Amino acid sequence: MNHVIRSIRSDEWAQVRELRLAALRDPVAHLAFLETYEDAAARPDAFWQERAAGASEGTAERRQFVAVGQGGVWDGSVAVLVEEAGERDFFGGVVERRQGHLVGVYVRPEHRGSGAGVTRALFDGALEWAWESGLERVRLFVHEKNSRAEAFYRKAGFEPTGVSVPGDAGERDLEFVIVRPDVA
Repeated sequence: MNHVIRSIRSDEWAQVRELRLAALRDPVAHLAFLETYEDAAARPDAFWQERAAGASEGTAERRQFVAVGQGGVWDGSVAVLVEEAGERDFFGGVVERRQGHLVGVYVRPEHRGSGAGVTRALFDGALEWAWESGLERVRLFVHEKNSRAEAFYRKAGFEPTGVSVPGDAGERDLEFVIVRPDVA
């Protein structure tokens, strides 16, 4: 693989913004993200600076990982949010146990399915950080019509829980989990 997987730094807010906006321009963004391109593009620089600082190296509540390719171009990203038991998640449910939650999965189209393993490497980096942080379980949600993403998540070791939450237009987002290998 020709990419380096690493945590973002707080001073890289402009790259965080650029990659997020690229993700939101993707034709299937409406299946994967809870915000629109227009809303994200209208956010001030201070929002992006705070977002990068809150998910950079040294933070314990969340961490964003990027796949840095040739020329320093960010070709993909995933973030891990640490959810604490008793808190409400962004779907309004109560978190039952301390766990990780993978969000913001995005790989530029030219690196998807290329055999380079960018998405898998991002997931490996995110899960390694989650396990090192003491989390025993990591979850994610996938839109019921996003079969390509679902197939990847299953291949990466995530399993459906049977839990779903309302999505857009009466559709559902399905929960998948993976348990730390030494706990399973």
